[in-house]
Amino acid sequence: MLKKVPHTYVIIFFIIVISAIFTWIVPAGQFERVDKVLPDGSSKSVIVEGSYHNIDASPQTWHVFSAMFKGFVNQSDIIIFILMIGGAFWIMNATRSIDVGIMAFLRVTRKLEKNRLLRRIGINNIVMVLIMVMFSIFGAVFGMSEETIAFVIILVPLAISMGYDSITGVCLVYVAAHLGFAGAVLNPFTIGIAQGIADIPIFSGFEYRLISWAVINFIGFAFILRYAAKVKKNPESSLVYKSDEYWRNRQGSEDEEVQYYTPISAWITYGLTITVLIIFSYYFPETKMSIGSSSGILPIIPVSTGLFAIFGFLGLRKSVHFFILNLLAFTIIFLIVGVMGYHWYVMEIGTLFFVLGILSGLAMNNSANKITKLFLEGVKDILSAALIVGLAGGIIVILTDGRIIDTIMHSLSGAMSGVGKKGSLGIMYGIQTMLNIIIPSGSAKAALTMPIMAPFSDMIEVSRQSTVLAFQFGDGFTNMITPTSGVLIGALGIAKIPYDKWFKWIAPLMVILLIVGFLLLIPTVVFELPGF
Repeated sequence: MLKKVPHTYVIIFFIIVISAIFTWIVPAGQFERVDKVLPDGSSKSVIVEGSYHNIDASPQTWHVFSAMFKGFVNQSDIIIFILMIGGAFWIMNATRSIDVGIMAFLRVTRKLEKNRLLRRIGINNIVMVLIMVMFSIFGAVFGMSEETIAFVIILVPLAISMGYDSITGVCLVYVAAHLGFAGAVLNPFTIGIAQGIADIPIFSGFEYRLISWAVINFIGFAFILRYAAKVKKNPESSLVYKSDEYWRNRQGSEDEEVQYYTPISAWITYGLTITVLIIFSYYFPETKMSIGSSSGILPIIPVSTGLFAIFGFLGLRKSVHFFILNLLAFTIIFLIVGVMGYHWYVMEIGTLFFVLGILSGLAMNNSANKITKLFLEGVKDILSAALIVGLAGGIIVILTDGRIIDTIMHSLSGAMSGVGKKGSLGIMYGIQTMLNIIIPSGSAKAALTMPIMAPFSDMIEVSRQSTVLAFQFGDGFTNMITPTSGVLIGALGIAKIPYDKWFKWIAPLMVILLIVGFLLLIPTVVFELPGF
């Protein structure tokens, strides 16, 4: 019997205590730093090579408690950002619009089975790929993770009815979303936070991340489809054939009852939103969109406003749920516009999602009190993740106030001096991967590791963007195997899949993905890539 894994808070507190002990043992030291002017006119504090020197020690004692307070203060913008997004998504999820969108998607794909050509090509493969692409996009764009649990109970029976097994069903939603999560391109919970802490433009390096996302998904999907075909051919070859008896004996599940309607409040919300967007279009008729080193002036806001007017109207004609899905889609579009055209950061992005939540609640004719209640429930649900960011910030406070953080970086520099850029980046990747086994929260790991890794990357002349990518891969892949992940255990519990069976199935894919992750890091130190 394995001992119970300590709570993440307990782990972080003990790391704070251990860090305080180190301030009594590790010699205090410091690098000289200078402000470096960047091409865009901004400046960044960088370490002066060879400037490390010893300074007076500052051992930490009772500071282990005040460090947590300081950690919350230092990470306050990111903490508020997480809470606002969590509350907003809870309001939107309460409308069941995402449920409606996915079920509508499945109904459309089922109709394709009537086409003989598509049936000969392999309609099941097409359907599975489309589903996985959708959830992978969700994972890549807004970090879909916990939400996947709700869809496991829908897609596992679907996979069983198609002649596959529960593992395939979990792959369609959970694994697909986490493949997207690992290869994320616009995930504010991982990339946004990590890049913000590393002091690089938020969501920069988009082009190579998009390529990495495509490679990771291609390999992951191919692995899943190969296994699915094997089960389809011989159902008893499934690792969970016996436990899937539960699903095979169940009667065909019907879609959950959803009342399709469009209240007057949805039309009013539509009108108010269009009015505001028209005003913005008047004041911002053109936007300079920058992608890497390329840029162009486009009437992106007026065009987006026109498209929202069309699709919003069509959505309202069907149901308020489709209008809210339209709101979500254009929230993502305006997020991209804001980041690439107006250099938005966590405040603006958090505000955008906050507005999404309010509009979703208003469209459903919810009262102000109900919207507030839902928002607070969402904040409560994600509060633990926000608190972890503050607690993890306390570790850096101890190391910094104890004057040993530069000593640690200096020692790491000496230890990696003989392994080269590729080796150093690989070691960073390995550290992030191992850390994810005990701390599955990407936000916590970003707050814990990026303040150390980012300056260290300057010393070894590795792009901070490469360091963030190493964090991203190290944070993403092992989410699908670590037993400390509540989302994984919840998804497996709903699907009736024993963890040992899951581990046996997922282990080969993990090995492949971890190797691919390292190979994808190599071009970032070999070639000149946009944003790196």
